[in-house]
Amino acid sequence: MDAVRHWSVRHARHLQGIYQRFEPFITRLDSLWNCIGYARLEKPVATVERVVKGFLFDCKMCGRCTLSSTGMACPMNCPKRLRNGPCGGVRADGNCEVMPQMRCVWVEAVEGAGRMQDDVAIHTVQLPLDHSLQGGSAWLRAARENVAQRAPA
Repeated sequence: MDAVRHWSVRHARHLQGIYQRFEPFITRLDSLWNCIGYARLEKPVATVERVVKGFLFDCKMCGRCTLSSTGMACPMNCPKRLRNGPCGGVRADGNCEVMPQMRCVWVEAVEGAGRMQDDVAIHTVQLPLDHSLQGGSAWLRAARENVAQRAPA
């Protein structure tokens, strides 16, 4: 699993491009999602999302995905679950202070972000995690939020 997660960080720019094509497609299908019902879609879409993102990023399905701003490194892999940067205990070799055999998620995030087109997104402060969203589809949530943002006020 670690090998695929590291591969994803090394290929962050390519994966970002795939997502940038995928996300508008999901958003454009909003009327279909509404007809079917977002609540009905939640479980099957979350299952697909769990498999895909679990394999590629060792995703923890927090429900509020930050991969596009963390260089395709899931910050929920941090043993301390830090979403806005390293704890300050990063070892000199770039490994985690809690799990010395593991590379710090935030060292990987900075490297991955440097490979992405928008390499300043990593500086965006993430909101605290809403645990009620855990296990839910971040893809469907993003689609709903994008449609709501584009709607006239």
